Amino acid sequence: MAEATTDEILSAVNNFANKVDKRFDKVEARLDSLDKRTGHLENQMVTKDYLDNKLADLRGDLVVAVRREDEKVDTLVGKLQEEDSLSELSAQEVLKIKPLART
Repeated sequence: MAEATTDEILSAVNNFANKVDKRFDKVEARLDSLDKRTGHLENQMVTKDYLDNKLADLRGDLVVAVRREDEKVDTLVGKLQEEDSLSELSAQEVLKIKPLART
């Protein structure tokens, strides 16, 4: 078996280094692409505080809507009682059913 010369060893190391450099270039390109995509995703994401505020607003809107409907039921029960279409007992039973507790 013949011994490798210094030039052959240096050539082999140089070839190996070139191949490793090419692979690292590909990895760097993929990481750059990944960084861009991750940055885009971060810009599109909402925060917990944002969602909490939006849910609180929605809850408030729903409470207002339900209370408005509750007032309509109260008015309707009152009108039906005035016209003697609804007994006092029936009116009390209907009015006992409240969608939201009032404080």
